[in-house]
Formats: sequence, structure tokens, C-alpha cells
Amino acid sequence: MHFAILASLDSWYLADLRRAAAGRHELIALTFRDLHSEIGSPCGAIAVASRDIDLRQFDAVLVRSMPPGSLEQIVFRMDLLARLEAGGIPVFNPPRALEAAVDKYLASARLAAAGVPVPHTFACQTADDALAAFAALGSDAVVKPLFGSEGRGIARLQDEAVAERVFRMLAGMGAVLYVQQFIPHDGFDVRVLVVGQKMFAMRRSNAADWRTNISRGATAEPIELTAEMAALARRSADAIGAPLAGVDLLPASDGSTYVLEVNAVPGWKALAAALQIDIAAAILEYVERQVVGG
Repeated sequence: MHFAILASLDSWYLADLRRAAAGRHELIALTFRDLHSEIGSPCGAIAVASRDIDLRQFDAVLVRSMPPGSLEQIVFRMDLLARLEAGGIPVFNPPRALEAAVDKYLASARLAAAGVPVPHTFACQTADDALAAFAALGSDAVVKPLFGSEGRGIARLQDEAVAERVFRMLAGMGAVLYVQQFIPHDGFDVRVLVVGQKMFAMRRSNAADWRTNISRGATAEPIELTAEMAALARRSADAIGAPLAGVDLLPASDGSTYVLEVNAVPGWKALAAALQIDIAAAILEYVERQVVGG
């Protein structure tokens, strides 16, 4: 099959997908920055292309990156993916899922609406409202950028004076203040990779940092999902609308389990190494099944 991969051209994930596709699928790497569209062409169709490559020729498009850009650029890119999808080209993940997952407020709202347990969260635009949220959360909270991943820009706040400085700085930058309850835990979380009906999971532990991202020094090991964890991961992916999803579960010290995040452009490098499983092959097999079945 003929797949377009929207990715950084030097991405490890692109290389891994190419390795897994060898002899079975043709993968063409494209970048978001090169996407453009033509409306009102002689044939009457809406064309979406990258450089001189028409994306309507592919069997499917797999999104493997979400590069930063202006608000106009981000909206335009999602609009282009939506036009492809409307034209019958399968996109993984669907643009609506990408839009939901990249926005922590929208993702948390969708999860909560689906009955998924999420930390107590406030989202606001002024430092005063954020300080009121900080007090309501017992003066122990985590502030996160609305957009972002891998633990970047996240800080735990336990002092009111420090919190006020942080909130006023962020408000001055025009940021949305996303303030979340700190959940006491035992130094690990669980990353579940949902690939259609399959799930792959690892336990991420970090003795040196309360954040358990691999990029921050956490170590990974296989874990067998409980029925509760598997159900939470499935409900979370469904709430976002992402058939390919990285779901972060946090087992709290009190025995409850929270969903922290759903990533619609999930990585699998550490997961594949920990489980000794060819995740890239599993993803390509899933995409192929959807194209054939569709």
C-alpha cells in the first residue's frame, strides 16, 4: 500500500516505520510546512498537496508529528487533514482527535464527560483566578502549558508566593492558566498504547523526579494491565476519538487511578524496547486493515 507519513524527516519514528514497511508498503515522508491546497481547479475537486505530491493519491495518511506554528497555521493544517478525510482518504489519527488531544482543556473536558477520572482541574486566564484555584486545590498544584507534551513546561507549586509569580508571568504572556490537582503517587505511572483493539503497556518509574516521562530520566518496564486499567485506556481513547492513542494512567497512593493525558501522536520507542515488540509493524498492520476494511 501507499502511505503518506507527516513527520519530521529526521524522525526516529519515520525510520522505524520505514523499517517495518520494507517490502510491504511504500511510505512517502511529507512535512506539515509544505502542505498547500487548491480550490476551484478545472476538475472541481479540492486538492491537498505537499510540494508537487497530491495527497489524494495515497491509501492513507499517518500523522507522526505535530510541529509548532501560529494559530493560523495550526488551524489551516487541521482543515487540510479534514478535507482529505472528507474526500475519502483515511487519516490516522482523525483531525478531530488531533485537535482534542493537543488541547489539554478540551481533552480533560471530554474525558470527564465520558466518566473518566481526571485530576481536579481549573483553566482560567487571570492570575487572580489561578491563585483562587491554587487555594482550592490545597496549595499543592501542577501548572501545565495548555499545549505541550513530554513534561515540558510543567511545574509543581506548593508556595503561594511562588505560585503568584508564576501565574502573573504566564498571564502576562497571554497564556491560559491550566492548574491541576497534584496527585500523590508512588513514583510511577503507566503508559498504554492503544492500537485499534490492541493495547501495549509499560510502567514508567522515576526515583529522581515526580514526573515520570522517559525524556526526564524515567525507566520503563513491561506491565500487565488490570481490567480496570484496560477499560480506562479504552474509554479515554474513545472519548478523544483516537484509534491510535498513548494514554497516561496514574495509580494514586490511595489506590485510585487517574487519566492524566491522551496523546494522539504517541511515541513508542521506549515501549518497543521495554516490551521487545515491533510496535511500528503493529501500527502499519492496523492502518492496512482499516483501509482494506473501509
